[in-house]
Amino acid sequence: MIGNKGKKKEDIFFDMFVGQIEKVQEAAAKFSALVNDYSDVNEKVRAMKNIESECDTIVHNILSELNGSFITPFDREDIYAITRQIDCIVDSLEEVSNRFVVFGVDYVRPETLKMAELIEQAIGALKILFNHLKDVKKPLRVMEQVIEVNRIENEGDIVYRDALTALFRSETDPIEVIKWKHLFEQMEGALDACEDVANIIEGVVMKYA
Repeated sequence: MIGNKGKKKEDIFFDMFVGQIEKVQEAAAKFSALVNDYSDVNEKVRAMKNIESECDTIVHNILSELNGSFITPFDREDIYAITRQIDCIVDSLEEVSNRFVVFGVDYVRPETLKMAELIEQAIGALKILFNHLKDVKKPLRVMEQVIEVNRIENEGDIVYRDALTALFRSETDPIEVIKWKHLFEQMEGALDACEDVANIIEGVVMKYA
């Protein structure tokens, strides 16, 4: 259970979560670099794919550890769900990056920059959360970050809705509408995945604190 003193074998999951979120944070930074400097797109998209593959390896390692562990710090179902939802964040970012190339996107709409910023903020809050998760004596620190991720996701909802409104009102090319609707949905999906991770953690803390 969370909160047992001393370094235990099952504590490896906390370390692995931190490693996973740090890799996702790296992906988010590269995504921001891509949309803020929309040049050398193919090269940057390949870099995103490489990170996504590295994240898949981390997922495999966590699930292999889970499969081979007799004792876990909390429910196996929660560990599995957290691992998969963290992976969904980077999957969404890689999907957007890839679609920039597939769709032949020549420029990024301004709302993209704000959404990329919010995604980085949400992942940063998750990193703080995971850094404190093993210490049950500081549940308020974890819950503060859960609330922060929820706040960021709510802000993202507003940006997303405004982006769609502007898109449908200003864009006359239906192909461009289809492209950007999909891209905005995927970016919103990354924020939703961040919130899903935070919500699962909230449930874990409520069960074991």
